[in-house]
Amino acid sequence: MARQGTIVFFQLETTGFDTTSCHIVQLAASCKNTIFNRHILPHIPIGRRATEVNSFTFRYGQLFLHEEPVSTMTLYYSLTTFINYLGSFPGPVLLAAHSSRRFHGRVLMRVLKKCSLFELFKKVVSGFVDTLPLSKKLYPQLKPCNLQHLVQHFLRRQYNAHNAVEKAKQLEELFNYWDPDNDDIEDVTDWI
Repeated sequence: MARQGTIVFFQLETTGFDTTSCHIVQLAASCKNTIFNRHILPHIPIGRRATEVNSFTFRYGQLFLHEEPVSTMTLYYSLTTFINYLGSFPGPVLLAAHSSRRFHGRVLMRVLKKCSLFELFKKVVSGFVDTLPLSKKLYPQLKPCNLQHLVQHFLRRQYNAHNAVEKAKQLEELFNYWDPDNDDIEDVTDWI
């Protein structure tokens, strides 16, 4: 059975790891060599552990990446341009992320609802694919199943693990390398 619609691979960088309160500082996506990338000015400090993971800091009302200032946009504008980006692909669109169920999908859904954009989002996106349980299902003997290890194992390369764009691109390439069938994808999809 042929796949319907489009799978877009996305990644968030945030101020922390609490899905109920963290703010997004970077929203990135990749699909068929088309990249989306927005940096967002947070309204809360970035936690020390989050900075260790994503290299973002927030000082004096400015967002920094590796101590260099980055141009930011509002959350609302970033989300509306993201929805427009997703709407440019043949639908229905599925959003895929590594750990979508536990983190990326939860955070994105929360902020979409907070910004009153969820109904618009639902017109474009039909669900979330979680590639973490997909990797465990397809390759149960492989440990660990973090994205960096999977890229190194299957694609035989390193990448900038502190960059949401690179993570989204690597996840897309990894997914295409695996070439999962529709049943495997459906098993790890949470429908909206």
